Amino acid sequence: MKKISLEGRSLVTWKDYTKEEILYLLNLAIKLKQEKHKKITGQRFRGLSLAMIFEKRSTRTRCSFETSFGEEGGHPVFLSTQDIQLGGKESIQDTARVLGRMFDAIEFRGFKQEHLEALVKYSGKPVYNGLTDEFHPTQALADIMTLYEEFGRLKGLNLCYCGDGRNNVVKSLMIISAKTGINMTVISPEQLFPSEDFLEYCKKEGEKEGCSFTITSDMGKVKDADALYTDVWVSMGEENVKEERLSILKPFQINSAVMESTGKTSCIFLHCLPAVKGEEVTEEVFESPASRVWEQAENRKHTIKAIMLATLGVENKR
Repeated sequence: MKKISLEGRSLVTWKDYTKEEILYLLNLAIKLKQEKHKKITGQRFRGLSLAMIFEKRSTRTRCSFETSFGEEGGHPVFLSTQDIQLGGKESIQDTARVLGRMFDAIEFRGFKQEHLEALVKYSGKPVYNGLTDEFHPTQALADIMTLYEEFGRLKGLNLCYCGDGRNNVVKSLMIISAKTGINMTVISPEQLFPSEDFLEYCKKEGEKEGCSFTITSDMGKVKDADALYTDVWVSMGEENVKEERLSILKPFQINSAVMESTGKTSCIFLHCLPAVKGEEVTEEVFESPASRVWEQAENRKHTIKAIMLATLGVENKR
């Protein structure tokens, strides 16, 4: 694997990374997964500390950051909004400057993208986007790792996302698909289409890799998909529009008939979790042999460890 230096870099969005850098992280994650399954770990984070800021609850993101940093000898510290003054008595900028002097890296899972960007600007340390209202980049890397494990390639695959077409997960998937040559179809109600500016960015990036983007409300466009992907219909912080969201998204549920409509028995089902079975996906599909949701969940850990090892410059240390 050709060495690419990512030391000192933050992960705000995949817009900031090249195809080669993304594939470097992907290959590193695959190697780390193989090592983990052989019970091989090192002390690559020994003497390092990670601040983990959580405004939103989490299972996979928290467990991935905390276990992967700790099992390599590092010291992760969980910080909720009940534990620190983030945006309360103390500004984001001041919190960032304090954490930057006490920690080697910072993870942030919260609401506002600008809070994440302030942490990057003022901390002076690598900052990782564990989810904001705008993007969820660590999830997207785990997703393409799952696709690569299943199909042995990324370029030319057909990925179809059904549901809310402008949430943080689909936007991160669109960026990383454009960078790695995955054809992507987003099937969504028109009022939840991604913005024109964002779509144009993805199309322009995708042209470099020869991949296409289709935005539609026609569920018939699942045909020829190699993977169908969905997410919850009501994201954290959107509970006030739950009934409206359920009503307009009901026709976009992934069920057995939709899976069959792809025309490919090899088509797999993906979901970033947690899932509300019976809403965005039926239990039959979720629990079917086509489901790869548990592989996705595990891959969060290996991809997140790869990101931290590379950006802290210790991926070759033992």
